[in-house]
Amino acid sequence: MRNTSAEQPGPGEMNFNNMSLETSKFLDLSQTEHAALFDGSVHVWDGLKRLRDYFASGRFSSGKFTVVGKPYIDENVFIGEGTVIEEGAMILGPVLIGRNCHIRHGAYIRGCAIIGDSVVVGHSCEVKASILFNECEVPHFNYVGDSILGYKAHLGAGVKISNMKIMPGKISVRFNGEDIDTGLEKFGAIVGDYSQIGCNAVLNPGSIIGRNCVIYAGMSWRGSLPSNSIAKANGFYNIK
Repeated sequence: MRNTSAEQPGPGEMNFNNMSLETSKFLDLSQTEHAALFDGSVHVWDGLKRLRDYFASGRFSSGKFTVVGKPYIDENVFIGEGTVIEEGAMILGPVLIGRNCHIRHGAYIRGCAIIGDSVVVGHSCEVKASILFNECEVPHFNYVGDSILGYKAHLGAGVKISNMKIMPGKISVRFNGEDIDTGLEKFGAIVGDYSQIGCNAVLNPGSIIGRNCVIYAGMSWRGSLPSNSIAKANGFYNIK
Protein backbone atom coordinates (compact mmCIF):
# COMPACT_ATOMS: atom_id res chain seq x y z
CA MET A 1 0.00 0.00 0.00
CA ARG A 2 1.25 3.48 -0.80
CA ASN A 3 0.24 5.41 2.33
CA THR A 4 1.99 8.76 2.12
CA SER A 5 -0.65 10.79 3.92
CA ALA A 6 -4.18 10.39 5.19
CA GLU A 7 -7.17 12.37 6.27
CA GLN A 8 -10.20 11.30 8.24
CA PRO A 9 -13.64 12.09 6.79
CA GLY A 10 -16.41 13.04 9.18
CA PRO A 11 -19.62 10.97 9.50
CA GLY A 12 -21.31 10.48 6.14
CA GLU A 13 -18.41 12.04 4.25
CA MET A 14 -16.80 8.94 2.77
CA ASN A 15 -15.63 9.93 -0.69
CA PHE A 16 -16.59 7.41 -3.39
CA ASN A 17 -15.20 9.63 -6.17
CA ASN A 18 -18.20 8.85 -8.38
CA MET A 19 -17.45 5.16 -7.94
CA SER A 20 -20.16 2.84 -9.22
CA LEU A 21 -20.97 -0.78 -8.43
CA GLU A 22 -19.80 -2.02 -11.83
CA THR A 23 -17.53 -5.04 -11.81
CA SER A 24 -14.63 -3.19 -13.45
CA LYS A 25 -14.45 -0.75 -10.53
CA PHE A 26 -13.49 -3.59 -8.16
CA LEU A 27 -12.07 -6.49 -10.16
CA ASP A 28 -9.55 -6.99 -12.96
CA LEU A 29 -11.36 -9.47 -15.19
CA SER A 30 -8.09 -10.38 -16.92
CA GLN A 31 -7.17 -12.10 -13.64
CA THR A 32 -9.78 -14.85 -13.93
CA GLU A 33 -10.52 -17.42 -16.61
CA HIS A 34 -14.20 -17.09 -15.77
CA ALA A 35 -14.91 -13.51 -16.77
CA ALA A 36 -18.01 -14.73 -18.62
CA LEU A 37 -19.74 -14.92 -15.25
CA PHE A 38 -19.82 -11.12 -15.24
CA ASP A 39 -21.00 -10.52 -18.83
CA GLY A 40 -23.76 -7.92 -18.82
CA SER A 41 -23.65 -7.49 -15.04
CA VAL A 42 -25.24 -4.39 -13.58
CA HIS A 43 -23.72 -4.94 -10.12
CA VAL A 44 -20.45 -6.60 -9.18
CA TRP A 45 -22.20 -9.34 -7.15
CA ASP A 46 -24.30 -10.51 -10.13
CA GLY A 47 -21.64 -13.11 -10.97
CA LEU A 48 -22.58 -15.01 -7.81
CA LYS A 49 -26.12 -15.48 -9.10
CA ARG A 50 -24.80 -17.30 -12.18
CA LEU A 51 -22.50 -19.83 -10.54
CA ARG A 52 -24.82 -22.84 -10.62
CA ASP A 53 -25.79 -22.33 -14.27
CA TYR A 54 -22.15 -21.74 -15.18
CA PHE A 55 -21.15 -25.13 -13.80
CA ALA A 56 -24.13 -26.82 -15.43
CA SER A 57 -23.38 -25.44 -18.89
CA GLY A 58 -19.57 -25.60 -18.93
CA ARG A 59 -17.08 -28.26 -19.96
CA PHE A 60 -14.09 -28.34 -17.69
CA SER A 61 -11.00 -30.51 -17.40
CA SER A 62 -8.15 -31.18 -14.97
CA GLY A 63 -4.39 -30.94 -15.44
CA LYS A 64 -1.61 -32.81 -13.70
CA PHE A 65 -1.82 -31.91 -10.02
CA THR A 66 -0.14 -33.26 -6.88
CA VAL A 67 -1.85 -34.99 -3.96
CA VAL A 68 -0.06 -35.14 -0.59
CA GLY A 69 -1.48 -37.92 1.61
CA LYS A 70 -5.20 -38.61 1.31
CA PRO A 71 -7.41 -35.57 0.74
CA TYR A 72 -11.05 -36.16 -0.24
CA ILE A 73 -11.77 -35.00 -3.78
CA ASP A 74 -15.37 -35.44 -4.90
CA GLU A 75 -16.73 -35.93 -8.40
CA ASN A 76 -17.18 -32.84 -10.54
CA VAL A 77 -14.02 -31.25 -9.15
CA PHE A 78 -11.56 -29.91 -11.74
CA ILE A 79 -8.02 -29.06 -10.70
CA GLY A 80 -5.39 -27.20 -12.72
CA GLU A 81 -1.81 -28.07 -13.61
CA GLY A 82 0.73 -27.70 -10.81
CA THR A 83 -1.77 -27.42 -7.95
CA VAL A 84 -1.00 -29.18 -4.66
CA ILE A 85 -3.80 -30.69 -2.54
CA GLU A 86 -2.72 -31.68 0.98
CA GLU A 87 -4.00 -34.46 3.21
CA GLY A 88 -7.13 -33.62 5.18
CA ALA A 89 -8.54 -31.25 2.58
CA MET A 90 -12.14 -31.92 1.53
CA ILE A 91 -13.40 -30.69 -1.84
CA LEU A 92 -17.07 -31.28 -2.68
CA GLY A 93 -18.08 -30.58 -6.27
CA PRO A 94 -18.88 -28.74 -8.29
CA VAL A 95 -15.60 -26.88 -7.81
CA LEU A 96 -13.02 -25.39 -10.17
CA ILE A 97 -9.46 -24.93 -8.92
CA GLY A 98 -6.89 -23.21 -11.13
CA ARG A 99 -3.20 -23.78 -11.80
CA ASN A 100 -0.40 -23.68 -9.22
CA CYS A 101 -2.69 -23.38 -6.23
CA HIS A 102 -1.92 -24.63 -2.73
CA ILE A 103 -4.88 -26.24 -0.96
CA ARG A 104 -3.57 -26.95 2.52
CA HIS A 105 -4.40 -29.47 5.22
CA GLY A 106 -7.91 -29.09 6.62
CA ALA A 107 -9.26 -26.86 3.86
CA TYR A 108 -12.95 -27.30 2.96
CA ILE A 109 -14.12 -26.14 -0.49
CA ARG A 110 -17.68 -26.69 -1.71
CA GLY A 111 -20.83 -25.43 -3.34
CA CYS A 112 -19.98 -24.03 -6.77
CA ALA A 113 -16.69 -22.45 -5.73
CA ILE A 114 -14.24 -21.10 -8.30
CA ILE A 115 -10.60 -20.80 -7.25
CA GLY A 116 -8.27 -18.92 -9.60
CA ASP A 117 -4.59 -19.53 -10.41
CA SER A 118 -1.86 -19.36 -7.72
CA VAL A 119 -4.41 -19.14 -4.91
CA VAL A 120 -3.79 -20.28 -1.34
CA VAL A 121 -6.62 -21.87 0.65
CA GLY A 122 -5.10 -22.74 4.00
CA HIS A 123 -5.59 -24.78 7.14
CA SER A 124 -9.11 -24.75 8.62
CA CYS A 125 -10.39 -22.46 5.86
CA GLU A 126 -13.79 -22.92 4.25
CA VAL A 127 -14.74 -21.52 0.85
CA LYS A 128 -18.34 -21.91 -0.28
CA ALA A 129 -20.12 -20.64 -3.43
CA SER A 130 -17.49 -17.97 -3.98
CA ILE A 131 -15.18 -16.65 -6.71
CA LEU A 132 -11.51 -16.16 -5.87
CA PHE A 133 -9.44 -14.31 -8.46
CA ASN A 134 -5.81 -15.16 -9.24
CA GLU A 135 -3.19 -14.91 -6.47
CA CYS A 136 -5.81 -14.42 -3.77
CA GLU A 137 -4.81 -15.64 -0.30
CA VAL A 138 -7.18 -17.25 2.20
CA PRO A 139 -4.48 -18.80 4.37
CA HIS A 140 -5.47 -19.34 8.01
CA PHE A 141 -8.78 -20.09 9.80
CA ASN A 142 -10.96 -18.14 7.35
CA TYR A 143 -14.59 -18.50 6.26
CA VAL A 144 -15.55 -17.18 2.82
CA GLY A 145 -19.20 -17.67 1.92
CA ASP A 146 -21.02 -16.36 -1.18
CA SER A 147 -18.34 -13.75 -1.83
CA ILE A 148 -15.94 -12.48 -4.47
CA LEU A 149 -12.28 -11.84 -3.64
CA GLY A 150 -10.26 -9.91 -6.18
CA TYR A 151 -6.76 -10.23 -7.60
CA LYS A 152 -4.14 -10.47 -4.83
CA ALA A 153 -6.75 -9.87 -2.13
CA HIS A 154 -5.56 -11.16 1.24
CA LEU A 155 -7.39 -12.26 4.39
CA GLY A 156 -5.50 -12.21 7.66
CA ALA A 157 -5.73 -15.12 10.07
CA GLY A 158 -9.18 -15.65 11.49
CA VAL A 159 -11.07 -13.34 9.10
CA LYS A 160 -14.71 -14.37 8.68
CA ILE A 161 -17.02 -13.23 5.90
CA SER A 162 -20.59 -13.65 7.11
CA ASN A 163 -23.06 -14.47 4.36
CA MET A 164 -26.46 -14.51 6.11
CA LYS A 165 -28.41 -12.04 8.19
CA ILE A 166 -29.44 -13.04 11.69
CA MET A 167 -32.99 -11.97 10.86
CA PRO A 168 -34.36 -13.65 7.69
CA GLY A 169 -34.56 -11.68 4.49
CA LYS A 170 -32.78 -10.48 1.37
CA ILE A 171 -29.46 -8.72 1.81
CA SER A 172 -29.10 -5.06 0.90
CA VAL A 173 -25.95 -3.12 0.13
CA ARG A 174 -25.53 0.34 1.62
CA PHE A 175 -23.84 2.49 -1.03
CA ASN A 176 -23.75 6.27 -1.50
CA GLY A 177 -26.54 6.73 1.01
CA GLU A 178 -28.87 4.22 -0.61
CA ASP A 179 -29.93 0.68 0.28
CA ILE A 180 -29.70 -1.52 -2.80
CA ASP A 181 -31.53 -4.86 -2.73
CA THR A 182 -29.19 -7.57 -4.04
CA GLY A 183 -32.00 -10.12 -4.36
CA LEU A 184 -29.78 -12.58 -2.48
CA GLU A 185 -30.50 -14.22 0.85
CA LYS A 186 -26.87 -15.32 1.04
CA PHE A 187 -24.22 -12.77 0.16
CA GLY A 188 -21.02 -12.07 2.05
CA ALA A 189 -18.69 -9.49 0.57
CA ILE A 190 -16.92 -8.07 -2.43
CA VAL A 191 -13.22 -7.55 -1.65
CA GLY A 192 -11.55 -5.58 -4.43
CA ASP A 193 -8.15 -6.20 -6.02
CA TYR A 194 -5.13 -5.83 -3.68
CA SER A 195 -7.26 -5.21 -0.60
CA GLN A 196 -6.21 -6.63 2.78
CA ILE A 197 -8.40 -7.59 5.71
CA GLY A 198 -6.66 -7.68 9.10
CA CYS A 199 -6.61 -10.66 11.46
CA ASN A 200 -9.86 -11.64 13.18
CA ALA A 201 -11.92 -9.00 11.37
CA VAL A 202 -15.52 -9.79 10.42
CA LEU A 203 -17.12 -8.61 7.18
CA ASN A 204 -20.88 -8.58 7.69
CA PRO A 205 -23.35 -9.53 4.93
CA GLY A 206 -23.41 -7.15 1.98
CA SER A 207 -20.00 -5.60 2.62
CA ILE A 208 -18.42 -3.84 -0.35
CA ILE A 209 -14.68 -3.20 -0.17
CA GLY A 210 -13.01 -1.27 -2.98
CA ARG A 211 -9.55 -1.75 -4.49
CA ASN A 212 -6.36 -1.14 -2.48
CA CYS A 213 -8.11 -1.01 0.88
CA VAL A 214 -7.03 -2.05 4.36
CA ILE A 215 -9.38 -3.03 7.17
CA TYR A 216 -7.60 -3.17 10.50
CA ALA A 217 -7.47 -6.27 12.66
CA GLY A 218 -10.41 -7.09 14.89
CA MET A 219 -12.95 -4.81 13.20
CA SER A 220 -16.57 -5.76 12.57
CA TRP A 221 -17.21 -4.09 9.21
CA ARG A 222 -20.58 -3.33 7.67
CA GLY A 223 -21.25 -1.24 4.58
CA SER A 224 -19.11 0.06 1.72
CA LEU A 225 -15.50 1.25 1.79
CA PRO A 226 -14.21 3.34 -1.14
CA SER A 227 -11.12 2.26 -3.04
CA ASN A 228 -7.78 3.44 -1.60
CA SER A 229 -9.07 3.65 1.97
CA ILE A 230 -8.12 2.42 5.42
CA ALA A 231 -10.74 1.50 8.03
CA LYS A 232 -9.74 1.71 11.69
CA ALA A 233 -11.73 1.63 14.90
CA ASN A 234 -11.44 5.44 15.12
CA GLY A 235 -12.57 6.22 11.58
CA PHE A 236 -11.97 5.97 7.85
CA TYR A 237 -8.95 7.37 6.04
CA ASN A 238 -8.43 8.11 2.38
CA ILE A 239 -5.00 7.06 1.13
CA LYS A 240 -3.35 9.74 -0.97
